[in-house]
Amino acid sequence: MNQPTAAATLVPDLVRPAVEGQPAIDVSIEPSKGWHVSHLFYVFDRAKLAQLSSVTRAEGIRHFIETLDPTTQEAPLRLQSWIVPGHKADFGIMAMDPSPLRVESIHQRLLSGPLGHTLTASYSFIGLTEVSEYVPNTEQYGQRLIEEGEVADSATYRAKVQGYAAREGMMRKGRIEPDLPPWPNACFYPMNKKREVGENWFSLPFTERSRLMAEHGRTGMTFGGRVTQLITVSVGLDDWEWGVTLWARRPDFLKEIVYKMRFDEASARYAQFGPFYTGYVATPEQLLTHCRI
Repeated sequence: MNQPTAAATLVPDLVRPAVEGQPAIDVSIEPSKGWHVSHLFYVFDRAKLAQLSSVTRAEGIRHFIETLDPTTQEAPLRLQSWIVPGHKADFGIMAMDPSPLRVESIHQRLLSGPLGHTLTASYSFIGLTEVSEYVPNTEQYGQRLIEEGEVADSATYRAKVQGYAAREGMMRKGRIEPDLPPWPNACFYPMNKKREVGENWFSLPFTERSRLMAEHGRTGMTFGGRVTQLITVSVGLDDWEWGVTLWARRPDFLKEIVYKMRFDEASARYAQFGPFYTGYVATPEQLLTHCRI
């Protein structure tokens, strides 16, 4: 694991004295579980780039590559750069770490480098990794199987429950401390659940919300081996409530999964979507070459 840097330790952790009858609570900028996640998108100002001397440009390129190198000591635990097609951005960055300052340091290092004044930040989104409340524990999973027609305590039922129990811990850890998949096609979009009269997600009973999300999840699982996703929560942190990041083996799989899942009631009736940012995973060097820098 990377060692803490000055950027990650500017705000010290504290301990709040215990209130009578209550335990002491750690005070920290790091979540008790999970990581901070930022999606950052930028556009190069070509006019300003053209004014750079060859020496400044060379130094800027070196600094840019070093800043986005995921293997350096100062890098967040997870760091990925994307080539972004279209006018919304030239490139994007996804960064994850327990420390929000280590994540944010990527943005600040880019802006403070020799190419900083040639960059315009076009969009950003922040959130936290989490295990959704709709992810069932083993007992709930077993009950769900019965509701779907499995016979309690049958051989098939037991095998499915045992299999789920065996992978549950790893699955939960993978959601709060995710690895980046080795697939080159990606997209990101923020989303909300509706709060409208007659279609207010948050007024539904938990059992109904859980049923709808289970249906949604079954659709997603049909894309196993082709698409993987990370859902980050931004309630109270950004303008939208959740962020969705998808990676796929082929770009058409991104289209297929988003299209198919929109027919699920959880999406068709209750979901609202923000802007989509398509990305192609690239090294900093590949990114600069593509952008003709």
